[in-house]
Amino acid sequence: MTVLVHLIVTLGMLYVIPAGLRLIDPVALRGTARIWPLLAAPGAVCLWLPRGAMATVLAALYAAATLSLVARAAVRLLRTVRSPAAGAGPLAPAEAAVLTALLAPSVAGTALVAERAGYRLFGFDLDVLALTVPHFHFAGFTAALVAGLVCRATRAVPGSGALARWAAYSVPGGTLLVLLGYFVDDWAELAGAVVLTGGMWAVALLTWRDVRPGARDRTTGALLATSAAALVATMLLALWWALGEATGLVHPTLTWMAATHGLGNALGFALCSLLAWRRLTLDRTETTP
Repeated sequence: MTVLVHLIVTLGMLYVIPAGLRLIDPVALRGTARIWPLLAAPGAVCLWLPRGAMATVLAALYAAATLSLVARAAVRLLRTVRSPAAGAGPLAPAEAAVLTALLAPSVAGTALVAERAGYRLFGFDLDVLALTVPHFHFAGFTAALVAGLVCRATRAVPGSGALARWAAYSVPGGTLLVLLGYFVDDWAELAGAVVLTGGMWAVALLTWRDVRPGARDRTTGALLATSAAALVATMLLALWWALGEATGLVHPTLTWMAATHGLGNALGFALCSLLAWRRLTLDRTETTP
């Protein structure tokens, strides 16, 4: 499981975050996205070192980079408060999802520092801290970002606006509830998993029904279809695991979840989604007079 989790996290650090930053704001975040692989390299390297001082220092360098995204989120929030665009205030669903995406990597970075130092932050087992890192790169950053992108793309589609807004709120909300569940109990975590799964299934439905038909080529359409299908399967696994943890019913092990839920979310959902939305963004840029 360790090697697989490290590979997934490395993908999140070196590709997913910079690709997502370009989708959030290709102008203001272009410079950050361009240098992000260099900023993330210490974090990626520390994953493969034994726990100790060197791994902790490298993890801290990555955590510092994630804090720069928190600063970006604060600047963005202040800008929307002072000069809110139509339908894009700080509490607008798509904007709330984007702000969540910018904040999520800092949670992953903090957990990474503690895990590499061998420190049980808030009393959590080191395995839990290790799994928090990919969770907040993918469920935190990517899922919230894609929910926001889907909301923006479908809010004007008849019959889809309410569902799109709900998805953009429930994905960040569900992620927060899962995080809070870590501190409360397994039932609170299950509640978060239910909310998050509902939001992600809404994203999958909107992607399949409203976004995919607008793709200009088969490759983009196939990437969108794959991402939607992956969400249905991987979030069902997440529900199964959370229900089993809360009730004691038979459920997958963490190793099995990493190999199915984790890998499916990383490759099937996150990677395919970002590649598809990158292509959609380029298509719109090329067709804008």
